[in-house]
Amino acid sequence: MTMLMWAGNVVASRLAVGEISPMALTCLRWVIVCILLTPVTRRNLAADWNAVRPIWPRLFVLAILGLTGFNALFYAAGHITSGVNIAIIQGAIPIFVLIGNLVFFGVRASAMRLGGLVLTLLGIVVVATHGNPLALRDLQTNLGDLLILIAGVFYAAYTLDLRERPQTTALGFFTMLAYAACLTSLPLLAYEILAGTVIWPTPKGLFILLYVALCPSFLSQVFYLRGIQLIGPARAGLFINLLPVFGALLSVLLVGEPFGSYHALALALVVGGIFVAERMGKRRKIA
Repeated sequence: MTMLMWAGNVVASRLAVGEISPMALTCLRWVIVCILLTPVTRRNLAADWNAVRPIWPRLFVLAILGLTGFNALFYAAGHITSGVNIAIIQGAIPIFVLIGNLVFFGVRASAMRLGGLVLTLLGIVVVATHGNPLALRDLQTNLGDLLILIAGVFYAAYTLDLRERPQTTALGFFTMLAYAACLTSLPLLAYEILAGTVIWPTPKGLFILLYVALCPSFLSQVFYLRGIQLIGPARAGLFINLLPVFGALLSVLLVGEPFGSYHALALALVVGGIFVAERMGKRRKIA
């Protein structure tokens, strides 16, 4: 569900061009989330804040890495590089998570998990190149690719850091993350205003903003927090490779792009890779 909503965010970012500017979208989404969450979580915030207060700087680091910085770099890169490059480079996030798990926590990936990762990466290549992997030879790198790569490092660090989040309610912790994301995104909006490039939401832009605030910014983040708590960052990171496949399928459904056989092949590879890593890896470990 998290990846499906994030894929919707990719489609929304394409539809947002000319309707709302990137930093306005980044900032206003968190303003809406804070407005929605505060009445729901206000009773638990005091108790949750007592658990978070000793490490409050870490809260802002998490917000900068996973909520503000990642999205700002992602939206900015979308104006510079191609969707193919973005899809392929995003596939590096699970790799960064695996490396971080090994370096900082001493957790080694099993052969099955690595095999599953390879399959999911193949799925990304298939969907990103429209079933023609040889097209990779013609790709050209640019500043946007570097921004996406940095964004991937940011999100991998965010994922790893969530492994040891404070003992709070999920909604309470996320509400405080949303406050931090709102505050850290204000300078980005201020820069856009001063540069004269801000686009305040049009009626269509407002609809896009509401979707981004409710699904990719709110529900999916709560699901992601809970998912990492249940299965750990390495296993959660592998699911990120569903993102470009879901994004392509949503583009077929919502934007009217044609459905090709490579879509089905890519989905089979990514889902098969996750199955190998999750199910077969467990059976091997039990055996």
